[in-house]
Amino acid sequence: MTLFWILFLILVGIFLALDLGVFHKKDSIIGIGEALRWTGIWIALSLLFDVALYFLYGNGTLHGPAGAVAGSEAALEYLTGYIIEKSLSLDNIFVMAAIFTYFKIPQIYQHRVLFWGILGAIVLRGAFIFAGTALLQHFHWVIYVFGVLLLYSAFKMLFLDDDNEQDLSKNKVVILAKKFFPIATEINGHAFFVKENGKRFMTPLMLALIVIETSDVLFAMDSIPAIFGVTLDPFIVFTSNIMAILGLRSLYFALAAMLGKFDKLKYAIVFVLAFVGVKMLIAAWYEIPTPASLAVIVVSLTIGVLASKK
Repeated sequence: MTLFWILFLILVGIFLALDLGVFHKKDSIIGIGEALRWTGIWIALSLLFDVALYFLYGNGTLHGPAGAVAGSEAALEYLTGYIIEKSLSLDNIFVMAAIFTYFKIPQIYQHRVLFWGILGAIVLRGAFIFAGTALLQHFHWVIYVFGVLLLYSAFKMLFLDDDNEQDLSKNKVVILAKKFFPIATEINGHAFFVKENGKRFMTPLMLALIVIETSDVLFAMDSIPAIFGVTLDPFIVFTSNIMAILGLRSLYFALAAMLGKFDKLKYAIVFVLAFVGVKMLIAAWYEIPTPASLAVIVVSLTIGVLASKK
């Protein structure tokens, strides 16, 4: 199984190298048309990987923490986790848009900031997933903590997060960063640090990147427990999560200006979080089959989109 982890990480490295080193080597503004094309490419790659998982797991020859998993079950678990992460990423897009607006980051440099943000998210989420797996292996009751956490997240999103405006001047991470480095008043190309009169300054791009990274930690507190509600296999949890966030940059440029049109989608996401939370809490008495979970999630998100204003 170690070989598959190494091969997947190499695959992710190739994707990232091609993205920044070849296709987006020069800073450019990502239009909606280009963003939609890249979103389609990332979704296609994610679905192809799902097919690969089907054959990789075969007839249950691979064993995870929950025992042997057949190829069809692994493929369904991956797809369910992928859709959960994609749906939760929509709220992340609102936050990223607010961060870019606050720090006045020109659109031409936003892709580069998001690239390094995604790279950091892969490392952080990998650490979270391994820690979560270890906890669940030794303390099964942690699954109930995850379930309660998801229910709280659903409650908070429904009743406490009425808007996505943030006063980042009071953000503790921003205040702490300013204590270590003085902040350059102007953006100098896509540089994260600049030197002036022998003194190193942090640019607004770096400050935006730091806030995006710390924001992703908070979002991971929702998405990773939610995927653990679908499967306990760390390889499926990690790959579904990473394949979903790899396409987050293109999804951001495709949807950032349009998310306001999907005003009812928030309630669908709240329902998904609550559903998975309840699923985890009742798992000891009744385990909801993966196909049923996938159907509930897809139907609720579809209703959220269709019910939204045009």
